[in-house]
Amino acid sequence: MAATRPASPRHRSTPQITIRARTPDDAAGVAALHSLPGYRFGTLRLPHETVDNVRKRIEQTPADAVTLVAVLEDRIVGDIGLTPMAGRRRHSGELGMGVHDGHVGQGIGRAMLAEALAIADDWLDLKRVQLTVYPDNEPALALYRRFGFEEEGRLRMFAFRAGAHVDALVMARLRP
Repeated sequence: MAATRPASPRHRSTPQITIRARTPDDAAGVAALHSLPGYRFGTLRLPHETVDNVRKRIEQTPADAVTLVAVLEDRIVGDIGLTPMAGRRRHSGELGMGVHDGHVGQGIGRAMLAEALAIADDWLDLKRVQLTVYPDNEPALALYRRFGFEEEGRLRMFAFRAGAHVDALVMARLRP
């Protein structure tokens, strides 16, 4: 059962959404999520990811990574991962996330990002959280900016997507 986090000024919950740790039992739901065209378009995922490959990747997740899913009516509608860096970069972490095509703009991304950043701040003491995002992903850019992420640069020809090379933006949120 997922623990309920007390409300704080930076964490607003969406009552119908449960944010919890991802498990190998979530492989089918995560594979279905990653197969959605809009979700995939905003990530580096390839089409037709199998449940077995997703399960293997979940089982091989580094122990220090925080991987969460958003569940709505027993269905996975979002996922987020926060991977702390090592060595001289242990003060920073890398973030990646996505929301179900049919649920964009419903607070799922906000709830997942709030929870991941609360863990980054309150449990891992991360001073820097960074991510990459495609410049045409306006909903994601707006969400990240609301949480204090700022653009730091552009990675030209970052990925091959839908038959074309596309740029990505590097964004980071710094905490003193």
